[in-house]
Amino acid sequence: MEYNTGKGQDLYVEAKKVIPGGTQLLSKRPEMFLPDGWPSYYSKASGCEVWDLDDRHYYDVSYMGIGANVNGYANPEIDKATKEAIDSGGMCTLNAPEEVYVAEKMLSLHPWAGGVRYAKAGGEVVSMAVRIARAYTGKDIVLFCGYHGWHDWYLAANISNTNALNDHHIAGLAPAGVPKGLGGTNLPFHYNRIEEFYALVEKNRGNIAAVVMEPIRNDYPKDGFLEKIRKTTEKEGIVLVFDEISAGFRLCAGGSHKVLGVNPDMATFAKGMTNGYPLSVVIGRKEIMDAAQDTFISSTFYTERIGLAATLKNIEVYERDRVWEHQIAVGRRVKAGWADSGTKHGLPIEIGGIDPLAHFGFDVEEPLAYKTYVTQEMLKRGYLASTAFYSSAAHTDEIVNEYLENIDAVFEQIADIRASGVDIKEKLDGPVCHSGFGRLL
Repeated sequence: MEYNTGKGQDLYVEAKKVIPGGTQLLSKRPEMFLPDGWPSYYSKASGCEVWDLDDRHYYDVSYMGIGANVNGYANPEIDKATKEAIDSGGMCTLNAPEEVYVAEKMLSLHPWAGGVRYAKAGGEVVSMAVRIARAYTGKDIVLFCGYHGWHDWYLAANISNTNALNDHHIAGLAPAGVPKGLGGTNLPFHYNRIEEFYALVEKNRGNIAAVVMEPIRNDYPKDGFLEKIRKTTEKEGIVLVFDEISAGFRLCAGGSHKVLGVNPDMATFAKGMTNGYPLSVVIGRKEIMDAAQDTFISSTFYTERIGLAATLKNIEVYERDRVWEHQIAVGRRVKAGWADSGTKHGLPIEIGGIDPLAHFGFDVEEPLAYKTYVTQEMLKRGYLASTAFYSSAAHTDEIVNEYLENIDAVFEQIADIRASGVDIKEKLDGPVCHSGFGRLL
């Protein structure tokens, strides 16, 4: 059977001729979902509903704008605020007052902090945090845990060890174009492995500027992991940076560290903070953030008004409606549904992630083939689906119930295929999906 690809895949073929890699974001590459079959482009999105270029309708039960749209696509209140900002002038020689209002709001949510700077994207603002931490301490080495973007300071880990980043969310990130002199300036450790962290501190004592880490992503901290890192960084004079790009505005209004009970020295935010508009923020203790004045950080579009206005309204709606409670409850229901269906149909699945950022995988020899089959069959049923579910305010009980009924039916199909002894790849209408970063030909 061939895919009913339509205009989206046709346009993607053209895109790869003029855009290296096809898209601006690895996580949006059609090859990561359903090569030759993913709709690729949208004409309209609202709530958790999406229409492709052929006006085919889907429910997004996957990544919801790669985690950005916690209040749903085209949220009327948030979009109204952005339209008012546009009508008032999105850019001007003078500064937008929303710069101050958003800063004050972020500091009210995080009373430990005393300063704020802006950028436009998540990886960019983490890079800014690293620069500020190095300026403040006068030291070079950064210890890190987790995924933190595409910038030189991060990819440099793969100069000394080509596999250093492979198990930090995305594999295959070659450091092509990163100056070789940056090798050894950033060193990885793994989540919940405190002895790894202690060993790096001991080996590099006196030369460490910062520890950059996601406070939580897939697993909760164990045995006082965050507290031990906090105690060590305080003792050693190391700046502790929590990357809240993914986890922020999932477990509460603000950073997940508020729920986990450990305050960093700096924290970065984007995604769920803005509901899909371009703005990122780094906050930090006043004396550290003041070091931003000692190093040159300046950009015209860090001052545009639209992202600031959207962020201000998004936080207001998020707090008022206590959206995190809905995100957690929905994510918990979906994880329970996966588990029930997996058990019922005898499938070897593993479920992980914090409740609002849930995911599952197949414990089989070729898991990507199974993942591709799920996406293929759910697409036929009108769902943008994969093996992850990022919950949002737009995921109603009715939508979730219908999703779980459909995923259960697909799990039953997989069980039947396994029972028949047929290779699941024979049931795919196209190639197996990609995993990690790879050059597209």
